Amino acid sequence: MAEASRGSDGAARIGGGRGGRGTCGMSERAGGDLAFSALAFALALLPRLYVAIAWAREPVWDGHYYDFGARRIAAGLGYSDDLIVGGQAVWHPWCHYPVGYSGFLALVYRLFGAGPHAATVANAVTGALLVVVVHRLARYATTPARARVAALLAALSPGLIVYAALVMTEPLAALGLVTAPWLLARDAARGRPARGAVLAGVALGLSALVRPQSLLCAPALALLAMRAPEASASGGPAATASGGAAAWKRGALAAALAAATALAVVAPWTIRNCRVMDGCALVSTNGGWNLAIGAFPRATGRFETLRAGDGCPIARGQVAQDRCWMAAGLRWIKDDPGRWLALIPRKLGFTFDHESFPIGYLGEANPAAWPEERRATGRRVLTASHLGLLSAAALGVVAMPRRRPRRELVAQLLALAAVLGLVAWGVLGDGHAFWPLAVAIPLIAALPLPGRPANGGVVGYLAFAVASVALTHAVFFGEDRYHMVVTPALCILAACALRRREAARAEAREM
Repeated sequence: MAEASRGSDGAARIGGGRGGRGTCGMSERAGGDLAFSALAFALALLPRLYVAIAWAREPVWDGHYYDFGARRIAAGLGYSDDLIVGGQAVWHPWCHYPVGYSGFLALVYRLFGAGPHAATVANAVTGALLVVVVHRLARYATTPARARVAALLAALSPGLIVYAALVMTEPLAALGLVTAPWLLARDAARGRPARGAVLAGVALGLSALVRPQSLLCAPALALLAMRAPEASASGGPAATASGGAAAWKRGALAAALAAATALAVVAPWTIRNCRVMDGCALVSTNGGWNLAIGAFPRATGRFETLRAGDGCPIARGQVAQDRCWMAAGLRWIKDDPGRWLALIPRKLGFTFDHESFPIGYLGEANPAAWPEERRATGRRVLTASHLGLLSAAALGVVAMPRRRPRRELVAQLLALAAVLGLVAWGVLGDGHAFWPLAVAIPLIAALPLPGRPANGGVVGYLAFAVASVALTHAVFFGEDRYHMVVTPALCILAACALRRREAARAEAREM
């Protein structure tokens, strides 16, 4: 963050000023290139529409429940099913799965009907909008040319394209995760950081209704608001300290306002749960289940089916059952913490080392169209694309090494060597483990290495988002579908790879 506090017209705009003449104003840059955003939308929409119509079949796995819940909501029955008691259907409320995606599909079904492709066409449009937001957000992180690269990476990502045919939550959750920082960065650049924080909180709250872990990214919004206003003319130590304190305060206030707004968005659903369920739940009741799956004696690091004999044999309400599994999971961790910790590399490997869930889903929905040979090819293509993107994204927090000064050259060469070493380990190692790159991204971004690029602001938020996924699935369990929510973040980081030190300093000023 040091680069951002050295005083500039662009930084002054974030602090509330309007900037002066002769600057490359971020407000101008962020408002420009709309034609390319429109082009990126069309480029992203066409292949997504194709797979949404040609490849989609009956929803399977979790997609079956999301679709069923959406149809119940659209029919006016709420998020529920019916239990047969004494030969009579009894209304039974749900909150095991987060409601957000089913609520989104219910709106689509009410407006356009629940035809066989309604959900997947909605997913295709969501995916194309996601690409637009990636482009708009990337313009606050790097140069306009690199922002275009980020949009193209997202538009042409094989995994994101194929996901349009899946009735699954990840693209919608990802849209909220990148819309929140874009709204804050945009309004802060226009001198309205408070409004930006509120709008970011709304986006994050809606994303949390789809994926509750999205709330973990609220503190990272502070990085977008911490850009200090222009330093005093003296530029002395007192001014620097004062500017730093003001930046921390501004960041904390923005993050607190966004978090409070996000919780306010979630609150009506929480109140509903307290009213109709057997206990209160913030969004859903699968946290205890997921902890138990990652800790119980049969845990492998990925999803395994829990049975009554594993620890919670009595059928009770969803909240009580989830609390039972939570208590069991904590007990298993306490009884054998070493075993639980030893599973973390496997969990992260299942999360980041491959990309096969979309192909598995399509094969399950339509086995005749996806024989094993075609599925194997699909898995290879998606995995190679994902691992290449992850490797490039790790370079997004490393500067292009420069000859002078020597201290900066050595530091960035070491950072570059570390990333390339991890890539080589992933390619050549027996386990082909690429997950350490996902851990390295936030670690390198946070280290105050001499000569580093501007790793605060948008880049810092995106690195934090990657860290939130790694931490969540280190605690619970891993599956490759879970990294899809940060694939758009990886696209922006990859576009920032090996920025020049001078360009990084300029980007920090323009923020």
